[in-house]
Amino acid sequence: MEGSALANPAMRPALLRVGRDATPVVTIDDFWGDVAPVVAMAAALAPFPPAANHYPGVRRIIGATDAPNAYIEALIEAALPFIAGAYDIDGCDLVEASFSMVTCPPARLSRVQQSPHFDATDPRYFAVMHYLCETAGTAFYRHRATGIETVTEGNLAHYVARAGSENAPDLPEYIVDSNAFYQQVGAVAGRANRLVIYPGNLLHSGIISDGTVLSDNPRSGRLTTNIFIRG
Repeated sequence: MEGSALANPAMRPALLRVGRDATPVVTIDDFWGDVAPVVAMAAALAPFPPAANHYPGVRRIIGATDAPNAYIEALIEAALPFIAGAYDIDGCDLVEASFSMVTCPPARLSRVQQSPHFDATDPRYFAVMHYLCETAGTAFYRHRATGIETVTEGNLAHYVARAGSENAPDLPEYIVDSNAFYQQVGAVAGRANRLVIYPGNLLHSGIISDGTVLSDNPRSGRLTTNIFIRG
């Protein structure tokens, strides 16, 4: 894989601002030249192990010696100008990269998995997601009781205390819209070959609608590349 040469010169970036905080969210359509070879690389690494950190599915971490690492490096190189422009950073360090698929049936979800989450409180920690198939996408939220949209070190304890005291729904379910505890403040459709970039402290959740295929097969499941970077 010839690095950034496979990024698409006709990619189409857009900048969204979500919620009362007007948090920047970047989308880039037609980001990669052809995602079929990327899906093939993911399939070659299957089966993926169960994910950690409450992710409701399976995840294969991509290491420096794995074949897809060249794709990861090229993806970050191609995305960095857009990240720098939206978030005023000069460069970044890779924290983790993986192929991921949501596989957990709603009935088996934990309480945490039924709510929006955040990845870190560090405002320079960013999530970069490459959709490799058509999905419902990713949504962003405000916690109703506290008004919190982005979780920081300053409001973390308050948010955890209030959110932790709230009752789970009577039946386990993925959050796909607003509910009694969280208001959806924005969403990005999961179009194949779309890249989305957002701060990891922004409350968010994958939109796992009723029609989502919860397969662990990279050729048929909800396959995404998930990258975390620190600016």
